[in-house]
Amino acid sequence: MDHRAKHLTYELSGGEQQRVAISRALVNRPSILLAYEPTGQLDSSSDATIIGLLHEIAELFGVTVIVASHDSNMLPFADIIIEFEDGKLVNIQEKKETNPVSFGKN
Repeated sequence: MDHRAKHLTYELSGGEQQRVAISRALVNRPSILLAYEPTGQLDSSSDATIIGLLHEIAELFGVTVIVASHDSNMLPFADIIIEFEDGKLVNIQEKKETNPVSFGKN
């Protein structure tokens, strides 16, 4: 993102804005990163980049990443999935083994 350092926020793409927001959140090296709809306004390419970035942050830096999202593309990367429907808890699924597969939309 060095090549975009002098650009104003509105001059950045949605994916670039999300990467900047995630970077800013990590500056103080938190142990937990909370992300609300991190892919909500992104195209499929940027969506994949952000999901991969969040997964990489968790793996490389040991940060617990908690995501609230409607994006089912994040499910393969989750260790625990907590589902709510109409404000009520309906399911908790803990994966026995995570699946860090290559991400891509078909």
